[in-house]
Order: sequence, then C-alpha cells, then structure tokens
Amino acid sequence: MILVTGGSGFLGKHLVRSLSAQGLPVRALFYRNEPSEEDKQLTGVQWQKADLLDVYDVTEAMLGVTHVYHCAAIVSFQPADHQQMLHFNPESTANIINEALEQNITKLVYVSSVAALGRSGANLKAITEEEQWQESAYNSAYGLSKYMAETEVWRGIGEGLNAVIVNPGIILGEGNFDEGSAELMKVAWKEFPYYTKGTSGWADVKDVVNILISLMNSAHEAERYIISAGNYSFREIFTYMANALGKKPPRIYANSLITGLTWRLGKVQSWLGKRPVITKETAVSAHNQSFYDNSKLLAALPEFSYTPIKETIERMAKSFVKTYDKK
Repeated sequence: MILVTGGSGFLGKHLVRSLSAQGLPVRALFYRNEPSEEDKQLTGVQWQKADLLDVYDVTEAMLGVTHVYHCAAIVSFQPADHQQMLHFNPESTANIINEALEQNITKLVYVSSVAALGRSGANLKAITEEEQWQESAYNSAYGLSKYMAETEVWRGIGEGLNAVIVNPGIILGEGNFDEGSAELMKVAWKEFPYYTKGTSGWADVKDVVNILISLMNSAHEAERYIISAGNYSFREIFTYMANALGKKPPRIYANSLITGLTWRLGKVQSWLGKRPVITKETAVSAHNQSFYDNSKLLAALPEFSYTPIKETIERMAKSFVKTYDKK
C-alpha cells in the first residue's frame, strides 16, 4: 500500500493519478480540500481524511502502508499564515517520520522545496544540494518551515529510515488557476505590465511526479535532489505565458521601490481584512536571483530528461483557455 499525504493538493493530485494509472494501490490523504468527484473514482485509490497533527490519525492512516510520499504542506507567503505554517510543516513531518519508523516502512520520499536551501541575495553561484541553511533576510517563512521539516527527515534517516528528499523549484502545470503557481497564468492572461529580474528554478509537475516515482523505485537513499528544468527569470516565464495565450508580455520594469510600495500598501489592506496579493516576502523573492544546479538528479536518473519549460507553459495555456476563459 502506497500512502500519499496531501493527495488533493496540486502536486498530490498529479501523483495520485499517475500511481492509479499504473494500477498501484494508493491511500490518499486530504484534510481541507476535498478530492474532486473525478478523483474519487480513480481505480485503486482509497481517500482518507486525516489531520497530520493528530498522532492517532497518522497512526491509522499508515496502517499497512509500505511506501510513503509525503507531499502535504502549508504553502503561504501571507504574514497571517506564518505561525501556523511554521508549526504544521515540521510537526506533521515529525509525526509521519515517527510512524514510519514505528511501522518499519520500506521507503519514504519527502517533497521539500528549493526554498529550504536558503537564499542569500544576489548570488550568481549555482546552489547545490550541499548548501547549508543560513539565516538571511531573503529567506521566507515557508522556506524556514520546509528546512525545519527536512531536519525531521534527516533525523529519521539517522534512526534507520530509508528516505530521500527532493527540492523542487517552482512547479508549473495544469491545476486550479486561482491559486498557487498555476495562478501565474491568470496574471499573464490579464496582461499584467510589470516585471522583475528575479530568477529561480522551474519544473513541470509531470516531471516532478516521474522523478518521485523513479526515486521511490530506485536504490537511492539518504540523499536530497534539486528538481529544476532550468533557471528562468520571472520576466521570461511571464513572457512565455503571454505568448502562449496571445497576450501582451510584461514591459515595465518594477524596481525595488515600486514593489516596496506595493507590499506596504498590501500590509495596509491586510489591516482592513483584505488578503494582499503582494507581500514583503513575495516582493523580495521577485527580485532575488537564485540559480540551482540540477546535475545531481540527472546523474542519479540518467534515463530521465526534463520537459522544456516552454512546452510546459504551452500545455498549461491550452488547459487555462479551456477552463478559466469560460468563467
């Protein structure tokens, strides 16, 4: 039995569907977001509601499980969510690790993030898996929460758990275009005119799923791997999206003064009960240039090759037009 935490989330959905298509038995966990009716009908998938902060729920969810994909996490750059995220992400991971050790599972794959590798501002040197976390104004609360969660996985490995960690860049693919990275497509559709020079690693959700499954089925253990098809600026990504949608690409550079004023305005909006679109963390990230070295993963999985990001975005655009444009 394969356990997928966060089975109704963006990455979790794609993973559960792929495992189901292979005829594998899956127990998919959810908590807040109910699975769609389509997903409830997937062959061999048992959906189960579980609070990963409740050790009794975790114990019940992992009964009879042999392999675990731990994808569940709170992802937010809203200040109001920081404390909840800093509690949930490491604590839920600790509960999963403890039960995995107790039940002597075969293997666990933990989905972390490149944010857990830390950021130090303008750093043109490519970041590798050997990067050590350092306190920095460029780090996000989300990144800190994933770093803390990783330490729980490393603790489990030290206690005999067979596990690997993956650190994906920003994941792109079909999904709910009103949230997460998929929402970037909506921004491009509305011809948002501003761009920044921030750079990050990016990857296709289908590639991430294939990597997770390949690592689970491999002999690799006690390692972490950066997942990134390449390093692209936000301007490049938004330009690819605009072109795929037949829209105008961004053309006005938003310097740090403009983004600074924007997040401060957003902070005022939050005092009035409105959820700001731009926060201090997202504004800082928009200007941060981080480059990630993907060579370790490619060496570990020599038969794997990444989908070009332009192809990913073109596929997303077709899906977006079929769904969002009808609203």
